[in-house]
Amino acid sequence: MADFDSGMRESRDIESGDVKVPETAHQISQDSWLQIAFILTTGINSAYVLGYSGTVMVPLGWVGGSVGLVLAAALSLYANVLLAKIHELGGKRHIRYRDLAGHIYGKNAYALTWAFQYINLFMINTGYIILAGQALKAMYVLFRDDHLMKLPYFIVIAGFVCALFAFGVPHLSALKIWLGFSNFLSIIYIVIAFILALNDGKKASPRDYNIPGSTATKIFSCIGGFANLFFSFNTGMLPEIQATVKQPVVGNMVKALVFQFTIGLVPMYAITLMGYWAYGNETSAYLLNNVSGPVWLKAVANISAFLQSVIALHIFASPMYEYLDTKFGPTKGGAFSLSHISFRVLVRGGYLTINTLVSALLPFLGDFMSLTGAFSTFPLTFILANHMYLMAKKHKLSMPQKSWHWLNITFFSVVSVAAGVSAVRLILADSKTYNIFADL
Repeated sequence: MADFDSGMRESRDIESGDVKVPETAHQISQDSWLQIAFILTTGINSAYVLGYSGTVMVPLGWVGGSVGLVLAAALSLYANVLLAKIHELGGKRHIRYRDLAGHIYGKNAYALTWAFQYINLFMINTGYIILAGQALKAMYVLFRDDHLMKLPYFIVIAGFVCALFAFGVPHLSALKIWLGFSNFLSIIYIVIAFILALNDGKKASPRDYNIPGSTATKIFSCIGGFANLFFSFNTGMLPEIQATVKQPVVGNMVKALVFQFTIGLVPMYAITLMGYWAYGNETSAYLLNNVSGPVWLKAVANISAFLQSVIALHIFASPMYEYLDTKFGPTKGGAFSLSHISFRVLVRGGYLTINTLVSALLPFLGDFMSLTGAFSTFPLTFILANHMYLMAKKHKLSMPQKSWHWLNITFFSVVSVAAGVSAVRLILADSKTYNIFADL
């Protein structure tokens, strides 16, 4: 297939079932499994990891949170491996999630899958801009707590920097060295937060690890925490990531996934458990707001979280970039020709402007992200993955194997509905305190 660097993009379509699938303007089939593993670990150890002590452990407690971390990782690895194994279904590479769904189910599923995925990734991207803005504000407050600079101002700055990065990195494979920087930055803020939390925990009086709230609140909080667990392990864009890996695409993708769910999980587990141990149910949704220590050290952690969020956002925005570049982008010239750069400035700049506006307008978006995650992350990662594998391999699976996949489909359908109800309840409960352009 053609790639951005050669500037040679074919205009033909590939028949996939009854769906016409366009060629891609982005580079595919060029990356090693290790580069893909770094992409996956960049996502799992992004600045979101600084919130898991508060959003996962606090509502689930020691037993539920610890068991849930292991169980969710195992189920997520299993579901992702299923999806990876049908990447070449029917002798064709399905480089987009919607292409695979279209091949198996037809046009309606193609469109519905794209809608689910777009909503999911848009909300994740918006969350990254909010995280980046929060990191900038936290750093600012360390030196000047004068309340002159509000969170929306920092969100705008973060969105502008994200756009600059998007202009210079044409596609997912082009991240290369940036993935090394991303993982290095992750190590910086995780290690700093870990050490400072450990020091605070040693000095602190006994913490309260009881799940806060009334009985009803505890139930819904547990459901929300359980949903956040699965959200933390999954991208919702595995076929798009797998599209960039070299042959053999299934074997290399499985290697990358095993790396993600073994070595890649160590930093996430360490900071999540340490944060909860140090602060108990007082742990905030951004751990660096809890820790005490040298100002310069906390500043380094916050700026690292900001820069890592800029890189991580590019990963989750890449399916939209690929769609826009393939559908509307110039067909001649290299990735850094004037026409391509101008197109990225105009189109990606416009897309990220919308993301930034939503981020600044609704910086409390976490409640809405829980809702969209319930109705997009769970269907994409678990329900659809299990059912697509069942459809693809139905003549090769035994009755116990089929029953196992249907059990997964049923279980995650129930979880998806329960998480959606919990998110709606949270939105209604918090609606009295919402303000647009809030300075959180």
